[in-house]
Amino acid sequence: MAKIAIIETGGKQYVVTQDSVLDVEKLPGVSKVGEKISFDKVLLVDDGTAIKVGAPYVAGATVSAELVEEGRDEKITVIRYRQKSRYFKKRGHRQPFAKVRITALP
Repeated sequence: MAKIAIIETGGKQYVVTQDSVLDVEKLPGVSKVGEKISFDKVLLVDDGTAIKVGAPYVAGATVSAELVEEGRDEKITVIRYRQKSRYFKKRGHRQPFAKVRITALP
């Protein structure tokens, strides 16, 4: 069985394996492609034989990754409308993201 870990970043939890690529919230202080990142908020580690569950985090466990890409998602249009009252507001939003590749698990 493959090694897996559950990490927390950006207020969300992700199940990661070796060489998996995932989109996470934009990471502050990381901007260059290829830059090394370490996630220290590891909730669970499974190496195929033993499972370590944190309370809330596994002590001493870090997941290493590298930045693959940084960008913004497609535009989301938000419209507020009230009929018969001449109320119409239209706003747009593009959420920034960081695409990371997991390089090492604990």
